Amino acid sequence: MTTFNSKLDTLRLRHEALLSAPNHVQEGGNGIYERYAHPILTAEHTPLEWRYDLDEHTNPHLMQRIMMNATLNAGAMKWNGKYLLMVRVEGADRKSFFAVAESPNGIDNFRFWDEPVTMPDTDDPATNIYDMRLTRHEDGYIYGVFCAERHDDSRPADLSAATATAAIARTRDLKTWERLPDLKSKSQQRNVVLHPEFVDGKYAFYTRPQDGFIDTGSGGGIGWALVDDITHAELHGETIINPRHYHTIMELKNGEGPHPIKTPRGWLHLAHGVRACASGLRYVLYLYMTALDDPTRVTAQPGGYFLAPEGGEYVGDVMNVVFSNGWIADEDGRVLIYYASSDTRLHVATSTVERLLDYCLHTPEDGLSTAASVETVKKLIDKNRAL
Repeated sequence: MTTFNSKLDTLRLRHEALLSAPNHVQEGGNGIYERYAHPILTAEHTPLEWRYDLDEHTNPHLMQRIMMNATLNAGAMKWNGKYLLMVRVEGADRKSFFAVAESPNGIDNFRFWDEPVTMPDTDDPATNIYDMRLTRHEDGYIYGVFCAERHDDSRPADLSAATATAAIARTRDLKTWERLPDLKSKSQQRNVVLHPEFVDGKYAFYTRPQDGFIDTGSGGGIGWALVDDITHAELHGETIINPRHYHTIMELKNGEGPHPIKTPRGWLHLAHGVRACASGLRYVLYLYMTALDDPTRVTAQPGGYFLAPEGGEYVGDVMNVVFSNGWIADEDGRVLIYYASSDTRLHVATSTVERLLDYCLHTPEDGLSTAASVETVKKLIDKNRAL
């Protein structure tokens, strides 16, 4: 056996051991959800055929020819009995692309499909696309709504100047995609999510209007808009349904995560909040609920964050960040929450619809001041003293 073949065999064995390693629940926890000990996807989980030239004649040293940097921010859905993630894979060249990873149980043994997704472009090609939300809509299509990033040509000398639009594509098999025109809006749009049902006979979007690529400016929070024709989607007006607040987890920005889960008690939403701190921007996740008969009316919103970085999750390309744009509500009530840490790797946390509703409906809201927070804690102390 040649040295090349020996190295290749070792490489394959290590890769298979990584892919097939079981995951397990971490000890402790808060009763709301369970975290798992290991990330479910990292750059090292991507197929060897995507990274290595496996021909000894053209790659005698068995070097990585295409390096992968991160696996993050995945849309999610149950498909033919399997748990699928539409993963944002970022190469060492900083370009992101979409790839589907599949697991039999949603917790471990995720394996990528043979090839990344080929996403058709529009007449105005994007430099980078990322963070797809998947929505199985009642019109029969599966929609992917994602961010399309382009250079801001109005500032030609500034190579960091960019624009963001909400790109829309649809499919019936997650392999062949029809690209629709980007969402037309007066403002830049990131973190746009398609509601799974028609509302008043129209397509409904959760939006995040912003004045610039990074700053929300006058955006104000999570918006809501109705669209007549998704094949030529255009926003004629937006209503902010979940606003930002001073000195909260969403002081700087907030945005919808995946599309909400329909429950008997209302629509259950997962979102992210952003605030500034000494080390930069801190991203956390939070939950809120809206009414079944009016998805714009917030009916419950626990104060503070639902999930924040812990331990090694703090460390990565963009520190102090958790972000989610995918979750799956299983038939038995289990909820699998897929989140990325520090723009580097993917994790899963599990809960149930029952527990998440309990959390939303019985956790105090943010009183927006120290005095209110102290009174909330004292009420709980008094209640426990009376037991």
